[in-house]
Amino acid sequence: MSRVLFSFPEQNELGARLTPLVQARPGRLDWRRFPDGESLVTIENAIDGESVAFVASLHRPDEAALALRFAAATAREFGARRVGLIAPYLAYMRQDKRFHAGEAISAPLFARFLEESFDWLVTADPHLHRNPELSSLYRIPATRVVTAPLVAQWIRDNVMDALLIGPDSESEQWVSDIAQRANLPHQVLNKIRHGDRDVEVSLPDVESARGRTPVIVDDIVSSGRTMIETLGHLKRLGLPGAVCIAIHAVFAGDAYEQLLAAGASRVVSTDSIRHPSNAISIATLLAEGSGNHWEEPNPV
Repeated sequence: MSRVLFSFPEQNELGARLTPLVQARPGRLDWRRFPDGESLVTIENAIDGESVAFVASLHRPDEAALALRFAAATAREFGARRVGLIAPYLAYMRQDKRFHAGEAISAPLFARFLEESFDWLVTADPHLHRNPELSSLYRIPATRVVTAPLVAQWIRDNVMDALLIGPDSESEQWVSDIAQRANLPHQVLNKIRHGDRDVEVSLPDVESARGRTPVIVDDIVSSGRTMIETLGHLKRLGLPGAVCIAIHAVFAGDAYEQLLAAGASRVVSTDSIRHPSNAISIATLLAEGSGNHWEEPNPV
């Protein structure tokens, strides 16, 4: 059984890197949007008996979800034996419980939605909260790959005397792992919330930070407000402009420009979401993560 890898338009570059790594051939895919917002997905039809996968980052999931469903269903109509999803960024991980009365618990609902279309899933550093593993949400084979080794290597190669900084307690898991792999010190900012718009942050050990290059690391940077607050705090302490690293560069609106204006010396991201800041490719990780998913599982 041969392999075919289809890339949605924003992931064409990543897909081109992935294709030889997973020993697949590139499939032809086109996604048109009509003026009324409807999607028309077109894929090649010469895939009878083949194992296929789609590469699509879900940073704008409400736009992409139906197009993905149409593509997967069409692949099955054309005879694909297995259909997988390589989603470098996986959406709808935040709402894994009901925080207020009447709210939809969207994380498992989105998981059921994807399960109806795909036989397997691979993603990078999903934002797991109360679910320790993807298997807690997904009933299809689901693999998460960890970007920390690649981020640690990039820091070692590009930043002298780095001090890794996590902007909040949630970032501790990412920052400590990367710091350990890079053999570098790290600190996590203390955050005190006085109100919805009044947040005070502080670096635990200012003196040990002097003479080092701050590197702020976070998994998802959307509005950029947390990083901007951190940049302002470091600037007030007299520390040099920080390198900002985002695992997933959502960068809503002008968040990227605001980070630069706030004093970031450089903003770097992985290519899980296409953006000019992409400097760390995760293609090898995604290829390794897809592993044997392409093949039919052995019967028990």
